[in-house]
Amino acid sequence: MRVFHTAKADATTTDATIERLQAAVVKLRAGCGAQESFESFENELHALFMQAEREVLAEELARLDVNRPQLMIDGQLHHRAVRSSETYTSAAGPVTVMRTLYRRGREVSVVPLELRAGIVAGHFTPRAARQALWAVAHLTPQEAEGLFREVGNMSPSKSSLDRLPKACSALWEAHRPEFEAQLREAMSLPEAAAMVAVSLDGVMTPMKDGARCAKRAAMFAAGKHTQGPAGYQEVGCATLSFYDAAGERLSTVRMARMPEARKASVKTMLAAELAEVLQQRPALRLVKIADGAKDNWTYLGEALPAGEEFIDFYHAAEHLKHAFEVAYGENTPKARTQFETYRHLLREEHEGVEKVIRAVAYLRGRYPRRTALATELDYFRRHRARMRYAEATAQGLPIGSGVVEAACKTLVTQRLKRSGMRWRHAGGQAILTLRSLVQSDRFDHGWRLLAQCYRANVAAPDNVVAFPGARVH
Repeated sequence: MRVFHTAKADATTTDATIERLQAAVVKLRAGCGAQESFESFENELHALFMQAEREVLAEELARLDVNRPQLMIDGQLHHRAVRSSETYTSAAGPVTVMRTLYRRGREVSVVPLELRAGIVAGHFTPRAARQALWAVAHLTPQEAEGLFREVGNMSPSKSSLDRLPKACSALWEAHRPEFEAQLREAMSLPEAAAMVAVSLDGVMTPMKDGARCAKRAAMFAAGKHTQGPAGYQEVGCATLSFYDAAGERLSTVRMARMPEARKASVKTMLAAELAEVLQQRPALRLVKIADGAKDNWTYLGEALPAGEEFIDFYHAAEHLKHAFEVAYGENTPKARTQFETYRHLLREEHEGVEKVIRAVAYLRGRYPRRTALATELDYFRRHRARMRYAEATAQGLPIGSGVVEAACKTLVTQRLKRSGMRWRHAGGQAILTLRSLVQSDRFDHGWRLLAQCYRANVAAPDNVVAFPGARVH
């Protein structure tokens, strides 16, 4: 069999496009003085170049078409079915070409032109798909539609921008273990890295399939107030950050997965990332930081390699503040003064947590009916070994989980929790995957892995004779 190769460009056709462009530009410049403004000149000039780009793209796409009775596509024999025109979205706008469709038995028709060009989701050229995915990772489909319209190149619809990430995400999920393994193997660790910190957290997100009505009905039947985010579920977030010897953060890998039991997938992802890092650089000091949730520390403390463990200082401070407010009243001068004093001790003194424990124990003894004080005392006692903040800061170790909390905000909240939004698992994960790649500086590599899935090997059996007059490549 023979593998098809793209023919060299027809110089005369391309030259004609360039000549038309030159003539149009000369004419436009001659009439520049008659333009309403220089902006009008800019717009018309841009439109001319985009039109020329679309013509060249159409020519090149047409050269990738194959019109033969039979083809081998990824080793499977396919038979020609029909020829028809199709319009694709390119980065320069819509491009219409004739292409041949092939079929194998009763399977859905395939288009060699699309497999050779790497057309994404049956509609977007590779460059257009990449730009569209990057846009919807940051913006809603409606906002992205407006952005592309303003830029003046391609103009995909809101609905196509909504469908594209879902289609690409389905393909990513099908290959996720191998794709993530390749991303990890290609990771370049910062030369100055002296430590690696891992964190785990979650953020409640509005879900279309969150059983909101059923939960509210159950609460009503039980005689309880139907308040709070009944239709919300927790998205799991994790981060892996590199720090230099002085404690300055160098870079971060961010991960997020839609709601599932005990954040199973995001935990698996974090463990795999850490294993790759420690394999490349075993001498890195490992730091684990999270709030006091039991599930976080069951995982961080038991499932990951041994390392330094710290309760996020700012969560600890919130518990301390609550203890003094329970004792002395919310926002009272006494509560504020005591909080500031012991917050400083907790962070700056090597035995600060012991002084905090004694102070809270005193308050519990003085106000025995205020059960919240017993709860806070238990919190500090359980986590006292993870509150060695003065020792940590002296060694340049991070003591705050702000990185993972920022991931919760920037990965999830800023995109998935806008007014009126509710998500299904697949749609939300499509956005989270794209945003994670962007925020981890992995979008380029991730796109290359995804794009290769839209290409296939197209070859012709040697014993097939083309029909008279058929176009053969």
